[in-house]
Amino acid sequence: MARAGKLNLRAFQQELATRLAAKTTAQVEQSRLGLACAGNQWLIRLADAGEVIAVPTVATVPLTRSWYLGIANIRGNLYSIIDFGGFLGHEVQPSAHGTAPARLVLFGPRVGELRAGLVVERVLGLRNLVELVRGDSASHAPAWYGARWTDREGGMWQEIDLALLARDPGFLQVGV
Repeated sequence: MARAGKLNLRAFQQELATRLAAKTTAQVEQSRLGLACAGNQWLIRLADAGEVIAVPTVATVPLTRSWYLGIANIRGNLYSIIDFGGFLGHEVQPSAHGTAPARLVLFGPRVGELRAGLVVERVLGLRNLVELVRGDSASHAPAWYGARWTDREGGMWQEIDLALLARDPGFLQVGV
């Protein structure tokens, strides 16, 4: 069963790489990665997402906030692992190592030197901003919230800027 999940993830990543290679820079700039977490739909710039992988084994760190799940060794580098829903104030969902459809979205190079990743409930694939209608920004939203979008079915999407999230004092303060 775990083998099938790895094949599906590889197939997804290969398909994503193939589709991106065929797009122009302008088309890529209009594309966002869709995520589902905490009962909402989120969008992030492709440059913000370094990689999407299955949730690895995480070593817990004492005296940290509940949403800071711990650290994981990913190809020889240590990454901070954050439960995105928990960070947003929802109950932290225990995510068993490698369970589908939960995924870890690693921060990309645009974010900077911070090696971190967000655990989300699932990845929804690519969304093109041309197919969405821009709405008003959320009132009293954190600085890392971007535009709000609506799709053809009336679904709401909140864009987030991982580079700004990576500099947010509340995100960086993991200790209790």
